[in-house]
Amino acid sequence: MTVAVLLDRAKAQGVMIATAESCTGGMVAAALTDIPGSSAVVERGFVTYTNTAKQQMLGVRAETLAAHGAVSEQVAGEMAEGALRNSDAQLTVSVTGIAGPGGSEFKPEGRVCFGLAAEGAPTRTETVDFGALGRDNVRHAARDHALDLLSQGLFTIAQK
Repeated sequence: MTVAVLLDRAKAQGVMIATAESCTGGMVAAALTDIPGSSAVVERGFVTYTNTAKQQMLGVRAETLAAHGAVSEQVAGEMAEGALRNSDAQLTVSVTGIAGPGGSEFKPEGRVCFGLAAEGAPTRTETVDFGALGRDNVRHAARDHALDLLSQGLFTIAQK
């Protein structure tokens, strides 16, 4: 689904979208707002690159960060839920990962965790290992995956 179609579908469903991004630094929100008329659908975007920002802007718990690290499904879930709670959106997506260069044995370069939250639905999280594709390629792949998740979220909302 193209971004324009995603926005048209969200508008038809009366769904506002918010993003919570770390490693993509606002690329998901930028992809959405590149389309004219997106203000009818895009409510806001949170760029929370540091753990402090994740806590202050989205309410990610210090205990979750300490136990699992910023690159985890647990944090991605709390980011998506925090974006839902701290906006007027009905659908949110979150992205946190290691774009590179670097990483570790346990959290390699290219690992990105995603969260998808919608009003009245359980929060969904997942991890994708894109591999060591290079920083730009990982960030673009993560952006595209987040947009796909938003499309899936709209489909789920439509089924209710």
